[in-house]
Amino acid sequence: MTRATGMGSWPGTDVRETQRAVRSLLAEDGLPYLPELPDRGPGADMIGRAAALLVDLAVDLQPMGWRFVDRPGRDLERARSFWRQDLDELAETYDGYEGELKVQVTGPWTLAASIWLHRGERSVVDEGAVRDLAGSLVEGLRDHVAEVERLVPGARVVLQLDEPSLPAVLAGRLPTASGYGTIRAIDSYAAANLLGEVLAAAGDRPTVVHCCAKGAPLPLLRTTGASALAVDATVLGPKGWESLATTVEAGTDVWVGAFTSAAPLPTVGQVHDGLVRRWHELGLAASDLAGVTISPACGLAGLGPADAVAAQRLAVQAAEAVTETAMR
Repeated sequence: MTRATGMGSWPGTDVRETQRAVRSLLAEDGLPYLPELPDRGPGADMIGRAAALLVDLAVDLQPMGWRFVDRPGRDLERARSFWRQDLDELAETYDGYEGELKVQVTGPWTLAASIWLHRGERSVVDEGAVRDLAGSLVEGLRDHVAEVERLVPGARVVLQLDEPSLPAVLAGRLPTASGYGTIRAIDSYAAANLLGEVLAAAGDRPTVVHCCAKGAPLPLLRTTGASALAVDATVLGPKGWESLATTVEAGTDVWVGAFTSAAPLPTVGQVHDGLVRRWHELGLAASDLAGVTISPACGLAGLGPADAVAAQRLAVQAAEAVTETAMR
């Protein structure tokens, strides 16, 4: 059955209300998830949240962004307090829940591209720093996944790694600190291996790598061992769709960001017809649509609360319509 989910972020600052909205919309036939609320401020953003899970590595917030430091301070404590609030509410919201429950965390390459070293350069320039970051993230994710399952005993965690910076990392497009040059490209084999090591933190639980940027490297991501790949289908060109078809044929699940969440939203029929048309053009069997997960193209944090609910509901309704087509 085609199911719906969301990529993670929501508008507003009310953790309880947002978690209850996500459960209400998705717990029946979709994949519910722990929403992120970046409107709460620094430390609730995707980089700060992931940094707060790192083990034995501390960060603080500087004008250029998050930076590694020798010891924890107020910035890191604020990010950790957001996590405590989220998890306390999660235990209450999902009391008695049984099924899959998704958590999203920034992946190692986007973290390395976004967290700065003492000397004023991105961590991705230092191979040793990248290794340390990835190892720390693995430890943190193991603890985090176990904690979520302790708090919601009937849940099986699905781990999503967000890698929006990966195409820029692979292409050598990240600017240096001075802004006058770019950081050297990372070897694709090394990038895939490191992602695979971090995904292994989930053990035998399902995993997904999400890349909503143009040029998502699907051939590379297929080699990481991820259970599923999530992409923004609205920015896929012909080669991207062909690579998506190859992913389906290779047995890796695909999560399709089927529509942008900007107003006005498309109709259910438009989302359904667009995806089914593409499927036929690629020569894929309609029955394969049953294995697809449908979501908005990216997060919902830029919307108002009512619009976020409407966008998430549209994904649910589109998944129901696609399921009917897949089952014919």
